Amino acid sequence: MSDQCDLCLLGLIILSSLLTGTSGVDETIVFISSGVDVSLSCNKALSDCKSTSWIYLNMVRFSGIVNLITLGIKKNDTERHETLSLESDCSLNIKNVTEEDYGLYICQQYVDNRPQGTDARVFLHVLHVSVSSSPSSSSSSSQTEISPGRSVTLSCQLYTYTGYSCDDRVSSRGVELLWVNQAGVDLKTDSRYQISSSSSYPCIITLTTTLLNEDENREWRCQLTRENQLQTSVTYTVKYSAPVDPTTAVSPSTQANTTTPDTDSQDHSTTITVIGISVAAVAVLLLALLWLICRKTADNKVGTGDSAVKDVDEHKGTYETINMSIPPDLRADE
Repeated sequence: MSDQCDLCLLGLIILSSLLTGTSGVDETIVFISSGVDVSLSCNKALSDCKSTSWIYLNMVRFSGIVNLITLGIKKNDTERHETLSLESDCSLNIKNVTEEDYGLYICQQYVDNRPQGTDARVFLHVLHVSVSSSPSSSSSSSQTEISPGRSVTLSCQLYTYTGYSCDDRVSSRGVELLWVNQAGVDLKTDSRYQISSSSSYPCIITLTTTLLNEDENREWRCQLTRENQLQTSVTYTVKYSAPVDPTTAVSPSTQANTTTPDTDSQDHSTTITVIGISVAAVAVLLLALLWLICRKTADNKVGTGDSAVKDVDEHKGTYETINMSIPPDLRADE
C-alpha cells in the first residue's frame, strides 16, 4: 500500500514539475562537482525548522521516495544520513557530494498537516571525473597505475536526475562540457589529446592521451558551462604511482623530485670517507718526508765530527814520525 502511495505521489510531483507556471512551487537547478559540499535552499515560511521536511527521489535509479528530514528531525535509517544536516534557515546541507547524490530534492513545511508557503524543488546535477589507464594494472591491484608511457583516459560525466539524453535535456538548455588545460584553453585544439563526447545518456566527454614525464603534477579540467557561463568544474592532477624510468629523458625539475634522501646521504658519506683517506695519506707522506730530512741532517753532523778528529790524528802522526827520523848525532848537537 505504501509503495502505491509513493508511486502516486511521484506521479503528481513529475506531472507538476513538467508544467510551467505552476503556483506554489519554486524550482532551482544546481550544478555541482563531486567531492565538495552543497547547500540546497528551502523557502522558509516559519520561524523555525521544526515543521520542515526534505524528501528525495531519482528518476534513473528509482527506489521510491526517500524521507531525509521529517518535521525537522533527520532520518537515521538512510544510507547518507551522516553527510546530511539541516541548517538554521532550513536548507539541506550535503557534505562531500558524490555521483550518487544527484536527483530531485523537495523541501516542504507543514502546520497541522497543512503545507505552508512555497515548496522548494532543487534539481541537483553532479559532475564527476573517473580515470582509467591502458595497459591496465594487474588484477590484484585496486588502483590504476599512472606512469609515463601509459595511455590514460579521463571520463567526465554529468549525472542528471531524469535520464534523458544530452541532446534533449542538456544541449537544449545551453549546457556544454569541455576539457581545458591550466590556462583554460580548450584541449580540442591540441592534437596530442583525443576528445570525444556522447549525445545519449549519460552525458560523457572523454580525454585520452599518452602520459609524458613532464605531465607530473599537470592539471586537466573538465568544466560545465550553461549559456556560456561557468557553472562548475572538476580538476584532475596527474600523480605518478611508479618512479619515472631513469633511462628516459626527464626535465631537471623531474630529476630533482625523483632523487631520494637515502641516495643523497650515501653519496655524502662516500665523499666524506674519500676526503678522510686523502688527508690521512697526505699526513703520512709529510711525516715520512720530515723523517728523511731529519735523518739526513743527523748523518751530515756525524760525518763532520769524524772528519775533524781524523785530521787531528793525522797531523799528530806526522809530527811523531818526523821526530823519530832525526839522526842521533844531530839530536846530540841540538
